Amino acid sequence: MRHIVSRDNPTLKALRALANDPREPRRQGRTLADGIHLVSTCLERGAAIEQLLVSESGQQHGEIRSLLTRIGDLEPVVVRDTLFREISGVATPTGIAAVVAIPAESSDPIQGDAVLLDAVQDAGNVGAILRTAAAAGISDVLLGPGCAGAWTPRVLRAGQGAHFGMRIREQSNLLGTLKAYCGQSLATVARAAENIYALDLRRPVLWLFGNEGAGLSTELAAAATRRVTIPLAADSESLNVAAAAAVCLFEVVRQRQPAQAR
Repeated sequence: MRHIVSRDNPTLKALRALANDPREPRRQGRTLADGIHLVSTCLERGAAIEQLLVSESGQQHGEIRSLLTRIGDLEPVVVRDTLFREISGVATPTGIAAVVAIPAESSDPIQGDAVLLDAVQDAGNVGAILRTAAAAGISDVLLGPGCAGAWTPRVLRAGQGAHFGMRIREQSNLLGTLKAYCGQSLATVARAAENIYALDLRRPVLWLFGNEGAGLSTELAAAATRRVTIPLAADSESLNVAAAAAVCLFEVVRQRQPAQAR
């Protein structure tokens, strides 16, 4: 096995940039999946793993040793513990990470349910929405300009593996997608809109969720079929965008359950 023991190692420098600069994943065309769960998901979903990294102490971890038996001909690179912490996004890393190629984006038109994100800037929110969308059975998520990069390690970690079963498109023309969509499109807003619990959501829906502070752009909200809101207590101003997405997407799931299961 190769060992990395110096901070000046060129491979480590590239990994450090990949881990810490949100522009690097798209520039390099690859991302860093850190931790046992994410690496295991990459293996299960057939992700294109380019490099496998194991910390010195991680070699003794039972689950990591088990994972290493599943990697075929790919030889792990062993990284000194202190250096591994520099490329991991957590204070106490488990000791395994994978460099994974970012899948090519689909250009197929959206036909079923989908989620559009307008300038959602927080990596945790973007990752949580991806995870929720996957759990609700939605495969297409489009991110407009101003969103946190979908394939940055922080978003990947918050998504908990959802990325590898989805069609994710970044820097998308949200307005163009909205106008071309054949189903109903619902713009989520904080107030003065239709109650989502009063709507029939059994047909395909294109959901629009906006920026944490400003919400959806006026142009996108106006172009949607309907403006919808989640009813809140009188003294509550709004929900976090990831929480709002979870409420909306699982109201769809609830409505599409057989009547006896509701």
